[in-house]
Amino acid sequence: MLDGLRQFIADIVSPDANGDRSFDDTDFRLAATALLVHVVSLDGEPTEIEKRKLHGLIESRFKLDPGAADKLIASATRIEGEAVDLYHFTSVIMRSVNEEGRLRIVEMMWELVYADGQVSEFENNVVWRAADLLGVSSRDRIDLKHRVAEKQSALPRGPWGVADAAI
Repeated sequence: MLDGLRQFIADIVSPDANGDRSFDDTDFRLAATALLVHVVSLDGEPTEIEKRKLHGLIESRFKLDPGAADKLIASATRIEGEAVDLYHFTSVIMRSVNEEGRLRIVEMMWELVYADGQVSEFENNVVWRAADLLGVSSRDRIDLKHRVAEKQSALPRGPWGVADAAI
């Protein structure tokens, strides 16, 4: 399931950067990105649109240049592949990020879920579990879901049936 994303990472990150761990295990950005990688990989092979959306979110929300975003996604893909649950990632975030930041992370998860225009029950469930572990209330989680869904539906549709402008 993650093979396509790993290949995508291998294509954009040089071999030297692949071994570089610029983001350590206590960095909330690594933990948040691992959650996002998990979300985009849930319904099978991540699409190009999902990959671009992930990269765009990482760059804009964490204020990273494309190279740093590549390294962060590569590191997150590796640790997400080794993880047995979401707790390690959410506990790092809980120690480092205030409530507003945690809400933004859940919003980012919804943005990735809606990137392909479809919401699977697995994606919905993972966002629910992660939001719960992040101390985000059910009401806030659902409000964020509806806000992202409305924003997505208001965007112009591209040739693949998804809102290219959202990427």
